[in-house]
Amino acid sequence: MHPFDTATLLEPLPDGSFRGHTSPAYANMVGPFGGITAACMLQAPTQHPARLGEPVALTVNFAAALADGEFIVVARPLRTNRSTQHWAIELSQGGEVAASATAVFAMRRETWSAPEAAPPANLPLPDTLTRAALVGRPAWARHYDMRFARGGMPDAFDEALQPDSVSQVWVRDEPRRPLDFIALASLCDSFFPRIFVRRRKVAPIGTVSLTTYFHADAAMLRAQADRHVLGAARALNFRNGYFDQAAEVWSDDWQLLASSHQIVYYRE
Repeated sequence: MHPFDTATLLEPLPDGSFRGHTSPAYANMVGPFGGITAACMLQAPTQHPARLGEPVALTVNFAAALADGEFIVVARPLRTNRSTQHWAIELSQGGEVAASATAVFAMRRETWSAPEAAPPANLPLPDTLTRAALVGRPAWARHYDMRFARGGMPDAFDEALQPDSVSQVWVRDEPRRPLDFIALASLCDSFFPRIFVRRRKVAPIGTVSLTTYFHADAAMLRAQADRHVLGAARALNFRNGYFDQAAEVWSDDWQLLASSHQIVYYRE
């Protein structure tokens, strides 16, 4: 089994909840990588027998760092309409909530469609770039093949302030794995903290809330298969102990697959 599928494996329980287990393969500096937690929370309604359609939105609020070990996920459909379905999701350990989420699933239909956002232009292709160094990186980073065109992790945290926090990176699961919604939810959190890129200084950080919008349907993700996608991320503001991150994920034929926004706590 692929390490990602092991990390996001949920066991249905008789009461309708799901049991999961943290994976050392996706460990972060403190607790598991936030993307893998988001993926597990999306997995619960995806596996639920009442689920309708495909995910279009997921918001995860991280209340506490998970400890290594078992956790329970409960997913409740709040309302099902003709084409949309709204979910509340909780992940708990030891009887206490560690993360909460809401998700919207929908039955997509053919309509007029037009892109307005545009991918970064004139970027080198992934095969022309080298994979980012893994030395000193947390375990989860070893399970993504990242090839930076711009804004990679600093080679040295020398506190040389940069003009912006923009990153442009080709990324895929490592080992290779076909893209699906669960993997895309995790990948949208695979950008290194913007404050590390902008300030080139290590600071304690933690994502507080992460929202992901899925613009792709399942057919688009199947067409992308296991090839690199292009990620672009930047912060809009750093202030009073919090910064945000706006990100986009593009297919290698320039279709917008997902966009995300998160707010992150940092401490001097």
